[in-house]
Amino acid sequence: MTATDVTVTGAVPEVLDRCRALVRPALGAAVGRLHPWVGEMAAYSFGWCEVGGAPAAAPGGKGVRQALAVLGAEAAGAPGSAGVPAAVAVELVHAFSLLHDDIMDGDATRRRRPAVWRAYGTGPAVLAGDALFALAVETLAAAPGGGAAVRQLSAALGDLVYGQADDLLFAARPWRGPERVRPDEYRAMAERKTGSLLGSALALGARLGGAPAAVTAGLERAGRRLGVAFQIADDVLGIWGDPAVTGKPVHGDLRERKKTFPVLCALDSPGPAARRLAALLESDADTGEAAVAVEEAGGRTAALAAARRLVAGAVAELDGLPLTARAAAELRALPGFLVGRDL
Repeated sequence: MTATDVTVTGAVPEVLDRCRALVRPALGAAVGRLHPWVGEMAAYSFGWCEVGGAPAAAPGGKGVRQALAVLGAEAAGAPGSAGVPAAVAVELVHAFSLLHDDIMDGDATRRRRPAVWRAYGTGPAVLAGDALFALAVETLAAAPGGGAAVRQLSAALGDLVYGQADDLLFAARPWRGPERVRPDEYRAMAERKTGSLLGSALALGARLGGAPAAVTAGLERAGRRLGVAFQIADDVLGIWGDPAVTGKPVHGDLRERKKTFPVLCALDSPGPAARRLAALLESDADTGEAAVAVEEAGGRTAALAAARRLVAGAVAELDGLPLTARAAAELRALPGFLVGRDL
């Protein structure tokens, strides 16, 4: 790591803030074109308002995807503003996916507030998600070179839906035996469900910034690896994270019997700890006991090691591309900051 990288790592929150400030006016203008009721639901999902439309300052996401789009443009030598249409589009798609995910998963809260479907109803939340998706396509199509960009975003959306389908099907599969979900299957699912949009954000920003195809392809690979690492780190937090930081109850993913990466790694390990964990997961056992079993079977260690390998792979991919120095340093700093959060 160079001295520049060290400086930028300490400033990653400022980089995210800078990118959010650049994108926010365009994102607000896009949402403002929606039907007022649908626009209110979209604004609520971003933390901009309360139910009924009163202004709010609720916690939103970190803005990772929009930052990647802006940095992708800057890495290609263009101003960050060139990547704003891509940033708006990927942020709208991400919001659409969260609205629908919460319905499919039955998650009642999102960022410490009632999920949109709980606040407004299931039907309205589906409608709001559909509107966000349509708005994303419209926004990107209007940008210079938008036709090719829309095709790229559409491919990422196809991957996202494919990964979501696998994720839903995993829930019905057993905890042990030949039909159990293997860690490699989970990684493939996470690359599609989470990695596709992060990779697309980087590549779309670079595309709109005038980068050649080889650079956009390399950035997409780096973003996909970062997406899988991000998902694995989130899985670790879903079991062992501090509720005051994550906004989720301790051992929440185990309580819901989610097939997350640390659990699947633990179940795939040899020895009695894996068999004991499977028996606990098949029962109504205490989640604390199951968390101990996951750790004893090596699930936490294996998950963290996999996340670190993916981060290293993403950084190596970036190092092999001809990118502008400042944006490259900021991009190299992002993976470790995001995946290493609170672990």
